[in-house]
Amino acid sequence: MARLVHHDQNEPIEIKPQADSVWICACGLSQDLPFCDGSHNRCASEAAGEVHVYDKGRQNIVEKRREG
Repeated sequence: MARLVHHDQNEPIEIKPQADSVWICACGLSQDLPFCDGSHNRCASEAAGEVHVYDKGRQNIVEKRREG
């Protein structure tokens, strides 16, 4: 069953539990979940108030919808 998961972040979350920071994906586009791989760079310019639906591979936008 397909699901549309709402992610409203366009940057990772930094976790500092040790000497080096760990970055957790908050946009949902990383290919290395739950860790950030820099994929949020693709969604940084998405317009507020729009829902961007990505393909199964989380690579390409297949649909844009108005939020709400």
